[in-house]
Amino acid sequence: MKKFSVILMPLLVVGLAWFIWEWGFCRFYVNPDEMAVVRANKGEALPPDQILAKEGQQGIREEVLGEGRYFLNPYYYRVEIKPVTIIPPGKVGIVTAKVGANLPEGEFIAERGQKGIWRGALGPGKYRLNPYGYQIDIVDAISVPIGYVGVMTGLSGEQAPEGRFAAPNQKGVRKAILQPGLYYVNPKEMKVDVVEIGLNQVSLLGKSGGEVIMKRQIQSQNKAMDVLQAAALEEQKEQRLGYLADRAREEGSRKRDVSGDWGLDEVAPAAARAGVYPAQPSISEAVLSLGQLVEFPSRDGFNISLDMTVEFELVPGNIAWIFQSYGDLPAVVDKILMPQILSVSRLKGSAYRAKDFIVGEGREKFQNELTDALAKILAEKNIVIHNALISHVNVPMQILDPIQQASIAVEQDLTNKEKQNTAKRQSELNIQLSLIDQNRGVVAQETERIKAQINADKEKTVAEIQAEAARTVAEIGKSTADVLAEKTRTLGEAQAKITTLVEGEKAKGLELKARAFNDPTSYALWQFADNLNKDLKINILHAGPGTFWTDLDKATLGDLAPGALLQKQQ
Repeated sequence: MKKFSVILMPLLVVGLAWFIWEWGFCRFYVNPDEMAVVRANKGEALPPDQILAKEGQQGIREEVLGEGRYFLNPYYYRVEIKPVTIIPPGKVGIVTAKVGANLPEGEFIAERGQKGIWRGALGPGKYRLNPYGYQIDIVDAISVPIGYVGVMTGLSGEQAPEGRFAAPNQKGVRKAILQPGLYYVNPKEMKVDVVEIGLNQVSLLGKSGGEVIMKRQIQSQNKAMDVLQAAALEEQKEQRLGYLADRAREEGSRKRDVSGDWGLDEVAPAAARAGVYPAQPSISEAVLSLGQLVEFPSRDGFNISLDMTVEFELVPGNIAWIFQSYGDLPAVVDKILMPQILSVSRLKGSAYRAKDFIVGEGREKFQNELTDALAKILAEKNIVIHNALISHVNVPMQILDPIQQASIAVEQDLTNKEKQNTAKRQSELNIQLSLIDQNRGVVAQETERIKAQINADKEKTVAEIQAEAARTVAEIGKSTADVLAEKTRTLGEAQAKITTLVEGEKAKGLELKARAFNDPTSYALWQFADNLNKDLKINILHAGPGTFWTDLDKATLGDLAPGALLQKQQ
């Protein structure tokens, strides 16, 4: 026993020391939403181009530890607690790897295991990537609003052939488009331009230039989605204003108003050309002001300018081709729509006289020809034209004034004729009103006569009804009296017959009874006996030796006095 204790005590001491070392110095916890970065103090040195250590190497280990309890010897390892990367909804994480194989020359998008920006993006969630080897940048996801589509442009890979859409691993515009919704896209790998689809308008306002009216942002029920959509449209607006500013600079001395802002309340042309815009623009309107106007000489040599509105549509199936060929909507309007509108308007308008633009038939014919020509030409460029509407025509005063004066004279003549017709109709109306008043009096008199006649007829009818009722009542009373008399007589006769029959039958019964007895005395005694009280009792006593009263006593009638017995017999 003593020998066993000598062996056991050192073991207990060693075990206790190990427990204190492990639980007191080696133990550590990693809480939720945290990770542990482990640095090895011992091992082989890292190569010059290696950042994170593998097993058996000295340095920061690539693998991190998730939440839980761990035991590491502090002499060999040093632990650093870091927060995990949390990507909220509506955001994406762009990973830049500092470790891995080098990328091929000219490529900047990396696959897993390569240095550089990873292909794809991290969606919402928690991620434990070693911060010493990986950098995660959190940016907005792409939100395509309703009424818009997203045109994708690949930024990595080989350049797609000119005039053709890019394949998945090529640079360039892709044929597939993003429908309205939320997309987790890596903006370093894929550029997404939000472009309107459906109907838009180009309004050319004569001497004052024109404007393009676009869609407004459609608010959703999701505030976070609205913020993302606003951010996408804000980026779109900045690109468009940059395009307009560049166009204004290219035109040099020609002043071009770019204050219509696809969402800006007001931007001065100088500020736009300088690239200075408000920090927080509103996204309530979508108007692009234009410097061009529709102006051409008429067939008879007069200068004509038009206020015109052209409704056009960009079909979703063609939007990628349009974007690849011409660019965003301002470029489409500037490069395609406006030149064609101006060209076709001048070509068609020069075939008409100035007077034709004032008189309705010629103006309508020109409008229809303009719409058909624009629709045919722009259909080849995948732009659908619905209407080209002329709202106002500016004609020189030297021809407009005589036409207006002639028109005014015609209108004045028509006005005078209408006044005469009005006076004539007023006279006829007055006559009719007088006849109406006269007829109203006649109708009132006739109404009173009819009312009196109706009252007299009513009183006569009432009297006749009352007399007829009285006569009917008298006849009914007479009939009732006759019926009662007949009833009384019949009842009397019936009662007499009943009495005669009953009493006769009684007499016949007595006669038959008397005949049955053949003796009046016997019948009388029978009648006497029949009329006796039914409660009367008769006892027959047989007297023996002794007196009568003694026999009565023996016959159990001693309690009855002679007087009482006589009463009983009575």
